[in-house]
Amino acid sequence: MAEGFQRDIQAYLELEANINLQDAGLRDLYQAVSKAAMKQIREKWENPGSGKRACYFSAEFLLGRMIYSNLLNMKVLDSLRELFADNGLNIAMFEEVEDAALGNGGLGRLAACFLDSAATQSIPMDGFGIRYRYGLFKQYFQNGFQREEADGWERFGDPWSVRREDEKVRVEFGDQSVYAVPYDMPVIGYDCAMINTLRLWQAEPVREFDFPSFNEQRYEEAFRERNEAEMLSDVLYPNDDTDRGKRLRLKQQYFFVSASLQCLMARYEARYGREYSHFPEVYAVQLNDTHPTVAIPELLRLFMERGELSYEEAFPIVRSTFAYTNHTIMAEALEKWDVGLFMSVLPQVYPYIVMLQNGLFRELKSEASMETGRYAIIENGRLHMARMAIYGSHSVNGVAELHTEILKRTALPEWYRLYPQRFNNKTNGITQRRWLALCNPELAALITRTIGEGWLTDLQDLEKLRPYGQDSELLRQYAAVKRQKKEQLSSYLQKKEGVCISPDFMFDIQVKRLHEYKRQLMNALSILDLYFGVKDGRVQNFYPTAFLFGAKAAPGYVRAKGIIKFIQEIALKINADPQVQDKMKVLFVTNYNVSYAEKLIPAADVSEQISAAGTEASGTSNMKFMLNGAVTLGTYDGANIEIVEQAGMENNYIFGARVEDLDRIKGQYDPRAIYEREPRVKAVLDTLVDGTFSDGGSGVFRELYESILYGASWHTPDHYYILLDLLPYCDARMKVNADYKDREDFTRKCFYNTAGAGKFSSDRTILQYAREIWGVTPNLKS
Repeated sequence: MAEGFQRDIQAYLELEANINLQDAGLRDLYQAVSKAAMKQIREKWENPGSGKRACYFSAEFLLGRMIYSNLLNMKVLDSLRELFADNGLNIAMFEEVEDAALGNGGLGRLAACFLDSAATQSIPMDGFGIRYRYGLFKQYFQNGFQREEADGWERFGDPWSVRREDEKVRVEFGDQSVYAVPYDMPVIGYDCAMINTLRLWQAEPVREFDFPSFNEQRYEEAFRERNEAEMLSDVLYPNDDTDRGKRLRLKQQYFFVSASLQCLMARYEARYGREYSHFPEVYAVQLNDTHPTVAIPELLRLFMERGELSYEEAFPIVRSTFAYTNHTIMAEALEKWDVGLFMSVLPQVYPYIVMLQNGLFRELKSEASMETGRYAIIENGRLHMARMAIYGSHSVNGVAELHTEILKRTALPEWYRLYPQRFNNKTNGITQRRWLALCNPELAALITRTIGEGWLTDLQDLEKLRPYGQDSELLRQYAAVKRQKKEQLSSYLQKKEGVCISPDFMFDIQVKRLHEYKRQLMNALSILDLYFGVKDGRVQNFYPTAFLFGAKAAPGYVRAKGIIKFIQEIALKINADPQVQDKMKVLFVTNYNVSYAEKLIPAADVSEQISAAGTEASGTSNMKFMLNGAVTLGTYDGANIEIVEQAGMENNYIFGARVEDLDRIKGQYDPRAIYEREPRVKAVLDTLVDGTFSDGGSGVFRELYESILYGASWHTPDHYYILLDLLPYCDARMKVNADYKDREDFTRKCFYNTAGAGKFSSDRTILQYAREIWGVTPNLKS
């Protein structure tokens, strides 16, 4: 493959761009390399084989930059590196190509890892979502405040996608009709084990317009019609603070699930006609959170209208087709839609939701102890999408052991009592190809020299590293790799952010979506406490530490933006203070995304995973840090629990209240008592309002302060228990700092984290989905 790949690159440049390799610009090279790769895999991609297929419905696919990972999985990355080097080029130039940031955070990144793993493990599985014109916004800072600008990720083209004009379908709304045009992207398994497809739908107007022939009035009408159609696939998660935003968001959800189901129906009918009883034997559809849940009544509608099935005939087929993944216990994230709004957007779908509700109530009549009000899909003028997802599917899974238990005991106990056999756990995972082989080739090479390369497709092979935990020479090499990654990151930060951070510092990193429950604010307050302690002499022998943050706040999430501004103010103060310049640095990196994560995570010494217990369903950044040899400083929450089980509590730093502790104090917790009792807590919290820092007159700092001490109309004071856990967190942080001074012992802790990371491959997770939920068999002949 490598020789043909190199020839095709040069042929594309000569024939299409009329240029040779040495003289080609970035765009031409990117196009040529991508198209040459597509040619190599085309035949296998176009012949996917038969058998049952899984279909992963997700509003997000946070793919990151495609070129490196695709070439790695094709095993031609080194070949390209050699070809470029021979011609005076460096493949690092492709870092100028924007990430395909078609996702917001862990949900979308998990979907991307699952695609990679399914193809690598030869599981027939295709993804379905939206081809957003603009990815998640580009972030920049102005006077410390987050600002957003459009993310035009197609600046260098999209050579990895193929437009399928002949497979476009029509999607109808109450006030609008659009075409959904599919763009197919190959999902390449490692060593081309299998090539699946990610199908992303783009919205386009139904009518074609000849603009030059229109008069001014007709031109404006046509222009508006086109814009309203294209708006459906413009941006990820439009701001839903307004009625217009809510309508657009609901339309987006229906747009891609309706188009995807029409696609599956057409393929099925080509084989079986309109005899739909075999549908669940051909397709298993996984709903990634509640965003695609409208697929349940839509498939019911298609069966009943196109196939003329009765409800009693259609619903068992629907239920056998769908499975639902719950990603959160947050009430605000369990989607609910106003009935009036829903009926105006999707009038053709609403009657089928009523049928589902009636079917559910008939089922409940046989359960004497059940109260229908707690199960109602339609209640008090609202549609409860999570309830519909549970009722209309045959499987409901959580994404970490603790999360699944909370779903059963606390979040959805009535549903668990009704359908205990339906609930199951599938702990999340990450793909080791991107999150070790690609982003940390130095560590990957060390591991392969030590235990072989089997870990690339079976991460449990890392268990073979454990006996080397006492091998001083291997630990020295392992530490040298970490030093190398820190030097690389330091160089990048100097270039990208203009901030000089010595690789001699300990790197303490928190990178993830900005949300209150993830408690970046607690991290900031703890840094302030350390700063005050170093200044007044309370903190002695402090090992120099760089505190790095990366996160984006949703554009309408004012409080989250206030936290970013607060961290930026802290950074300004600490970084300008000559008294601590050789002890502390704080940096909030700009425009955090997948490619930035690939640089930050391998360089981390400490992984910050500090969510309030019971709030983080799983987490996947914790797994990426663990795999790359960082210790976890975190709460007993989400997958942190399973991480310390695998790597050893003694090799990580767990602090703070646990779920059972918070259950005991619920309704009694008073953060003001802690604030008044603990001078250190009062000192750091008061900086929000005592003039230490400026919020530019916005009032966001006072609002943060009052949300902690007094709460708000929608939540109790300090509802994520920041003050409760703050001092234990500070103590744990000091323990990490003290332990870091014994570099060999700390390196051993990091090494055991890498050795214990085998459970957390998305390969393991996706095989569990295939075997235990979908009934899909790996296609080993592919």
